[in-house]
Amino acid sequence: MPAGPGLPPRAPRALRGDDRAARGPDRRVDIGSPRVEVYGTARGPLARLADPVAARSRARRHALFLRLTGVTPATRIVDVGCGTAGLRALAPALDITGVDVVERPDYPGPFVRADATERLPFEDGAFDLAYSNSVIEHLPVERRAAFARELRRVARGWWVQTPAFSFPVEPHALLPVAHWLPPRARRAYWRLGAAGAWEEIALLRRGELAALFGEPVVAERVGPLAKSWIAVRTPQAGTASG
Repeated sequence: MPAGPGLPPRAPRALRGDDRAARGPDRRVDIGSPRVEVYGTARGPLARLADPVAARSRARRHALFLRLTGVTPATRIVDVGCGTAGLRALAPALDITGVDVVERPDYPGPFVRADATERLPFEDGAFDLAYSNSVIEHLPVERRAAFARELRRVARGWWVQTPAFSFPVEPHALLPVAHWLPPRARRAYWRLGAAGAWEEIALLRRGELAALFGEPVVAERVGPLAKSWIAVRTPQAGTASG
């Protein structure tokens, strides 16, 4: 049932025990804040360019999101790894429930604390679309399949974006080729450009994202280069295929 005038949309009914599931220990890096999305972790020579570049990038990505998914205010969306605002900051009129592994007391809408690599406290198909922006690369490689299964379980469609391994600039530190170096060299190089110890982030190749979410996987490009990969399936496609 839709919310009344002036009221925020209600989150789908959670499974029993969702509060217990949501209040587990914090075992993940907090990767959801808007400052992270606009390269707030960078401190090297390119950092001064980060905010204006990121603002334009976010606007283009959001336009692509709206075009490819066809979401409307009636589309029920779960934003997994929402941070302090996530998708709601870009589209406050949409029906969005935020999910994160840490409490977000200032999140501007329905919110559930939960770990998507374990089990989200929602019924199968509770949402039309699962949204995840620059989250999966922060997860341990061995937990990514579980994350993908949960998003696919709770939603009929999805939009999962992650920076492309093939892009020559590491997006968190803004360091050229940092993510292509062997671990020891990467750790030393990382300290030149990043304010946080996130050098263990593992960016994904296109095939890795496709293996988790299926096709299509589309490219967000800067000129001829793929800057990020996006696994996208519309809610309508999910309904048609059952």
